Amino acid sequence: MVISMMEINEGNLTTLAGYLQQTLSSDVNVRKPAEKFLQSVEINQNYPILLLHLVDKAEAEMTIRVAAAIAFKNYIKRNWKVHEDSTDKIHPEDRTTVKNLIVALMLRSPEQIQRQMSDAVSIIGREDFPERWPNLLQEMINHFKTGEFHIINGVLQTAHSLFKRYRYEFKSQDLWTEIKYVLDNFAKPLTELFVATMELANKYADNPEALKVIFSSLVLIAKIFYSLNYQDLPEFFEDNLDTWMTHFKTLLTVDNKLLKTDEDEEAGLLEQLKSQICENVALYVQKYGEEFTKHVPDFVRAVWHLLTSTGQQVKYDLLVSNAIHFLSAVADRPQNKELFEDPAILSSICENVIVPNMEFRTSDEELFEDNPEEYIRRDIEGSDVDTRRRAACELVKELARFFEAQITQVFSQYITAMLQTYAKDPSSHWKNKDAAIYLVTSMAAKGQTVKHGITQTSELVNISDFFREYISPDLESPNVNEFPVLKADAIKYVMIFRSQLPREVVLACVPRLIMLLTSSSHVVHTYAAHALERIFTLRDRAGKPSITPADIQGSTEILLKNLFSVIDMSGSEENEYVMKAIMRTFSLLQEAVIPYLPTLLPKLTIKLLQVSKNPSKPHFNHYLFETLSLSIRIVCKSTTRAVSTFEEALFPVFQEILQQDVQEFIPYVFQILSLLLEFHDTSVPETYMSLFPCLLSPVLWERPGNIHPLVRLIQAYIEKGAQQVVATNKLVIWIVYAFQKLIASKSNDHEGFYIMQSLIQYLNQALEQYIKQVFILLFQRLQNSKTTKYIKGLLVFFSLFAYKYGGSVLINTIDGIQPKMFGMVLERLYIPELQKVSGNVERKICAAGIIKILTNTPELLGDYSMYWAALLQALIGLFELPEDDTIPDDEHFIEIDETPGYQTAYSHLVFAGSREHDPFKDTIPDARVTLAQNLHKLSVSQPGKLTPLISSGLAPDAAAHLYKYLQAANIQLA
Repeated sequence: MVISMMEINEGNLTTLAGYLQQTLSSDVNVRKPAEKFLQSVEINQNYPILLLHLVDKAEAEMTIRVAAAIAFKNYIKRNWKVHEDSTDKIHPEDRTTVKNLIVALMLRSPEQIQRQMSDAVSIIGREDFPERWPNLLQEMINHFKTGEFHIINGVLQTAHSLFKRYRYEFKSQDLWTEIKYVLDNFAKPLTELFVATMELANKYADNPEALKVIFSSLVLIAKIFYSLNYQDLPEFFEDNLDTWMTHFKTLLTVDNKLLKTDEDEEAGLLEQLKSQICENVALYVQKYGEEFTKHVPDFVRAVWHLLTSTGQQVKYDLLVSNAIHFLSAVADRPQNKELFEDPAILSSICENVIVPNMEFRTSDEELFEDNPEEYIRRDIEGSDVDTRRRAACELVKELARFFEAQITQVFSQYITAMLQTYAKDPSSHWKNKDAAIYLVTSMAAKGQTVKHGITQTSELVNISDFFREYISPDLESPNVNEFPVLKADAIKYVMIFRSQLPREVVLACVPRLIMLLTSSSHVVHTYAAHALERIFTLRDRAGKPSITPADIQGSTEILLKNLFSVIDMSGSEENEYVMKAIMRTFSLLQEAVIPYLPTLLPKLTIKLLQVSKNPSKPHFNHYLFETLSLSIRIVCKSTTRAVSTFEEALFPVFQEILQQDVQEFIPYVFQILSLLLEFHDTSVPETYMSLFPCLLSPVLWERPGNIHPLVRLIQAYIEKGAQQVVATNKLVIWIVYAFQKLIASKSNDHEGFYIMQSLIQYLNQALEQYIKQVFILLFQRLQNSKTTKYIKGLLVFFSLFAYKYGGSVLINTIDGIQPKMFGMVLERLYIPELQKVSGNVERKICAAGIIKILTNTPELLGDYSMYWAALLQALIGLFELPEDDTIPDDEHFIEIDETPGYQTAYSHLVFAGSREHDPFKDTIPDARVTLAQNLHKLSVSQPGKLTPLISSGLAPDAAAHLYKYLQAANIQLA
């Protein structure tokens, strides 16, 4: 059944509901066709309006209404923003209708629908508010007056979603203008609502149902306060600071039993509210300290009471974390130093706040064992930002800024006591040692990066002695499964202090870490793999690798065996840290890994086939493809004939991926195919040629993630088998479709130039019949959308064309489109814009082409002689002046050099990267000398003509540079 014309009628609503019902099916054969059908009809007018009508249909089943709400939100997420180079898939009338309907619909919907609609409003608002949706804010504010908290909370949720982006947006005039508009209209009603809601909280203090709704509002109000105050302190909030802070202090001390829950894991409304208030006041301490000074002591007392009276349950974690962050923010300000100077206060902070929140709780132990991936995510390399431990660690660092000696003295007593307790009975008190290690790490660490671990340590903590006495025994223990948490702590200690521990100590840890890969604990073998990977990237002060293949020569076999054994373990089949360690090990070993590849390559291909069935771990998959790329590069750079071995192993898997259209993997496959093809010496093998027509399929070019890998692969085809490509008779298809599509795109125009440059380099007569059409497309794009990046690409293309075919052919081709147009190209492009060309090879191509135009093109000394000296001056500027990297303020594009391989849904394989190709490597070693030699030849053929042009047309400094070029070439002009 097909929806007819997308009319808003009962029949279409019923049909739409039927398809949505099918999308909920667990049977993939039912679900997938329904999803594809809905995707196919979503471009029709009235589709989003039909969804909204279904959402609003009270008699429909709730599951269908929620499914319609989710479908609508996802439709808005995919289509509301019109991306550059793409068409608008939403009819203008639908856009208007959606904005007219959605707010009222959201506010009268049940909560599970309201949340989806609120997200949709915020997505639309991100694009349209306030310019194209000026009535949104006033419509929301009007609903504050209803007094109905179901509606008010819907408005607040939407406002929170809408304003949350102010927390992370870069400062700009547009952002300031929008925030000012919001503040002028929203700050006063929000404050009035806050005051009124506080009064209601007191009035209904004995009514649990009313309190739940009221405190839901207060949580959202507190979150909106944070967003509106994040960029700068608004004048309105500064004027009303006492009102807000008085109520915030009151709320921090609220202890209404009716708001407490029996839940140990999930934070209740009271915890959420207090947590957000802690975040709000921490923001004020960090950014608006002067205005907030008088409130600091009161909040310190309130937060201190909060921390000393809050339990260890998981539901309090974010609250405790944010409360400690507030104390850290206060401790970070020199003006608050006196609050912490008393040794008794420091001791009390240590005893009541830091040590208790560094303890390894039962909930942590459960997470370690039952959800190791989440434990690792929170713990490894400083990513556990919102945990109690991390917050306590940061507080130690902040206190140590002003009181390092006192803090070290106080904490050392606790560390000594905890380690002594552990020593008496390790089996019962291992958690004491865990806390001691964490506390030592917190005290010792002063500077840290992900790349290098701890980069600066406290002089008062001897990390080497502590390693030898307390860390090394856990690493050396022959039982790899004993005390897994302490094993993980020991590995992490090595990992984060890897740049500070002596090299011999780190190197001695490698065999121990290799053995710990065999631990049955997911966390332990993952940490061991991660530590090895990080150690293998270490460099000495001279920038050379600290660890060499010779250092691990005796352990290579067991290292590889244990790493590959981990990805056979249950739960670690797609362990991204282990796969990255495998990749890094291959990179370290280089040729030393070759003897092991006959065994390892089949394991990698089997793993690739397995994960291609259901790609779910993008980082694991990426490192897997990197490892395959690295294997190919290592082997084939010395033995190119080995490429066939890789093709035999990989092609069956690649064929399966392409046939099953595994979209996540296809860009990777194209990159590895490019790498393999580039290792072929002469022609393109038939297996590749059979794939070539498929590569020109429009559907492949529609996916942004495919474009760069496809372009590189086609370049490889052209380089290795230009005549074979011509023989397919598919070239015209690419010229008409793909090149036109690429060159019209601001994001991908450089890719079109890449392929066209390959065609110019490797094809001769076969390209001639298409040249005029190509040039017309290029000038159309220049006229319609001129960007700096495009001009740079165009200049490189023109220059390569001139070098290959001659300056006269370039001039005749351009003038054949419009008489005397080449003069405009020189005047408006070459002469003023040449300095903006970036990249050594690109600048060399431009130089080679311009030399050809200046010295081998009669027209430049004929009809276009007025530009000769200016073009020579521009060329000398290209040689001698720094690159002009200025771009217009309103121009936005991807800089290819700065973000190599970046594109949405595309992941660049570093180890499959193509080499930079210099087309003049052998013929033009030095372009300056080549210019001098060619000018000399021209002057001999036209004696007495160049010297007057140079003396009258070149600036003195440019003439001086030219004279140096002639001297270097040991020649003079005739």
